[in-house]
Amino acid sequence: MTFAEKIALAVMHKMDPEAAHGLSIKALKAGLTPCPGPVTSARLASTVAGLKLPNPVGLAAGFDKNAEALKPLSEAGFGFIEVGAATPRPQPGNPKPRLFRLTEDRAAINRFGFNNEGMEAIGARLAERPKSGVIGLNLGANKDSTDRAQDFAKVLSHCGAHLDFATVNVSSPNTEKLRDLQGKAALSALLAGVMEANRGLARPIPIFLKIAPDLDEAGLDDIAAVAVESGISAVIATNTTLARDGLRSVHKGEMGGLSGAPLFEKSTRVLAQLSARLDGQVPIIGVGGISSAEQAYAKIRAGASAVQFYTALVYGGLSLAGEIARGLDALLARDGYHSVTEAVGTGRSDWL
Repeated sequence: MTFAEKIALAVMHKMDPEAAHGLSIKALKAGLTPCPGPVTSARLASTVAGLKLPNPVGLAAGFDKNAEALKPLSEAGFGFIEVGAATPRPQPGNPKPRLFRLTEDRAAINRFGFNNEGMEAIGARLAERPKSGVIGLNLGANKDSTDRAQDFAKVLSHCGAHLDFATVNVSSPNTEKLRDLQGKAALSALLAGVMEANRGLARPIPIFLKIAPDLDEAGLDDIAAVAVESGISAVIATNTTLARDGLRSVHKGEMGGLSGAPLFEKSTRVLAQLSARLDGQVPIIGVGGISSAEQAYAKIRAGASAVQFYTALVYGGLSLAGEIARGLDALLARDGYHSVTEAVGTGRSDWL
């Protein structure tokens, strides 16, 4: 972390968390943040779900909800970025306050509720995206929609021409009954509609599915079966959790999804369990609690072909993206791996 980042984070940590988040987006747009360009090496470069990545360390959805900072984020050291979630119509989300900083736990709780400017505004920004970089969009459904499954396909049809990948997000805990779509029958039908919309694009793109960390064994069985049968390109494991085990912060009782350090073990176990079920048939992108190169490496060894993080930026600053990528390169070299791919799943048994 740079000295300037330390000062900026200290100031923002005295602010309301959502206001601080908005300020960070403004700083990115104003060019006030570190943009070292792509971090890569022969070891870090990989291909996941047909996407050529300079490194396997991505930005998770939720940071740039409205695709406002595509260029600076693409130059911030990430191997790929995911923006959104986007819904067909704009929606304000849940009442404020809805974002809570759990400093003692290096975590956050949010109950945003898919607040975003809608696919028209987001699609217009994506149309002006930088040509370099790998950019995806998290697809969401409007809270008051009468056909949430159709919402995902609608956003993909509108924005797909400007994307490298899209993620079906049925795992946010902040939209009532959204997680019900993770059931086998509902999920199969939803993904069938999304895949049909994808085939309708002039250039079909990889479709990912983002799942919750709170699934039981039967739920993971269903996800694995649907992932293979539906033809999706990857599973993102995992979104935020409803669990509150071991938290110390005064905000631990707030409703919403918990992200950050406390999620690491839970999400990595789910990742390993899903990896064992898929057995290489569908790649996995590991998310949840990553704040260091060692943790990114652990996710990869548990079965992830790539990783994403977001909450750690609140505590480590934007330069953390490059730090994790460079640290991962060193760890791979230390253990004699010539590529990220060679390391995928080599430590899976440690998490089962």
